[in-house]
Amino acid sequence: MILVTGATGKCGSAAAKELLKKGEVIRVLVRDEAKAMDLLKAGGADIVVGDISQQADIDGALAGCEKALLLLPNSEQQLELEKMFIERAKAAGVKHIVKLSSMEAVADTQLPIPAIHWAAEEYLRASGLDWTMIKPSFFMQNLLGNAVTIKSMQKFFLPLGKGKTGMIDCRDIGAVICEALTGTGHESESYEITGPELLDFYQVADHFSEVLGHKIEYVDQPPEAFREQLSQFLASEWHLNAVCALFGEIAKGGLGHTTDTVRELLGRKPIPLQQFVRNHAAAFQPD
Repeated sequence: MILVTGATGKCGSAAAKELLKKGEVIRVLVRDEAKAMDLLKAGGADIVVGDISQQADIDGALAGCEKALLLLPNSEQQLELEKMFIERAKAAGVKHIVKLSSMEAVADTQLPIPAIHWAAEEYLRASGLDWTMIKPSFFMQNLLGNAVTIKSMQKFFLPLGKGKTGMIDCRDIGAVICEALTGTGHESESYEITGPELLDFYQVADHFSEVLGHKIEYVDQPPEAFREQLSQFLASEWHLNAVCALFGEIAKGGLGHTTDTVRELLGRKPIPLQQFVRNHAAAFQPD
């Protein structure tokens, strides 16, 4: 059995659905059972309701599992929670952990979220367990957060300047996670994964325009305005500062490369941005 954490989020749900499509037996640890109902419909995941911060809940979810996906939301407590999960997995007899990390997680990073990911990677590498790190670029699904202004104003606002990313669809991330958990030869591997194109956000707007059939404009938002907007959704000052720092790094070119890893692992090209827009066109088109 495989335990999937983060199964109601963008990447965790994609991974869970890929595992179910392959006929794998999975268990998901969630706080809100209602949000996991689609996984039941997709193939019968074993749903355990619990809190990833509670050792007893982790122990119950890990019982009988041989592999696990470690995917926790970004927070100031994330490192300690991931360390606890790794230790409880080891105690439960789990053999292999696949961790969702970040392409920005490198040894010398000064960014808070990537620094946590790197420290957790190091802890997992030293644990004695088999491990695989999945390190994606910017998620295409993040653009769904701009759907309201794209629909109403034909514009989207981000503080990313001319920074480029090889943004990746979370469905590809889920497929890579599935391969890492079920395929062979993935132990002790760190996989940087990106989409097929290196794009700045002016080019992203051009792709939206072509697919939607009308002009979409990218507006380079001042960082202060972005911070003010984001503060309406993030209660934690630490999380607010950490996300703003990440976006600042992207604006400076911190994600400015692509890899061929998705094709190498899955035997197909990654999903391009235009396909993502077509798949979600209803969210972006005016009413």
